[in-house]
Amino acid sequence: MNMPSIHAAARQRGAALVVGLILLTLITVMVVSAFNLTNTNVQSVGNMQLRDEAIAAANRGIELVMSSAFTAAPAAQTVDVDIDNDGIMDFHVDFARPTCISAERIAGTNVPPSSVFLGTAFAASTSDAYRTLWDLHANVSAFDQGTVAQGTAVQVHQGVRVLLTEVQYNAVCNV
Repeated sequence: MNMPSIHAAARQRGAALVVGLILLTLITVMVVSAFNLTNTNVQSVGNMQLRDEAIAAANRGIELVMSSAFTAAPAAQTVDVDIDNDGIMDFHVDFARPTCISAERIAGTNVPPSSVFLGTAFAASTSDAYRTLWDLHANVSAFDQGTVAQGTAVQVHQGVRVLLTEVQYNAVCNV
């Protein structure tokens, strides 16, 4: 029977330990890399969500401005938006002065029938009306309250078409 020599067994005693430590180190490096990759992906998704919330805040601000008579006296304004309805304002929406960027004259006799519902200024009018296009430019920034949204900022441009009487057009639209 062939028995391994004592010297050969002595040389192999530390090999299992070394191989085990190398494998343990490789597994640890893989786990740490996977954790870092997951953490980066979570941050990216969070940033995209905050950007989408900021755009939603801009859209809510644009709706508020559009529902006001912004063409009567165009001026810069700020709207604070609580996007998650928790009673705490989340975003500032700063609007530059709305700008009339184009206008199309409509003869008084050709005012669209739907405009009759806009009031007496458009009903059976013989004066001209103007189909105007306005640019609403919103700069959105998150409230600085130490939240994860801190530093979030977006810009949104929205075109809005508004029908104006000739008097309104001459007062506010210099195209």
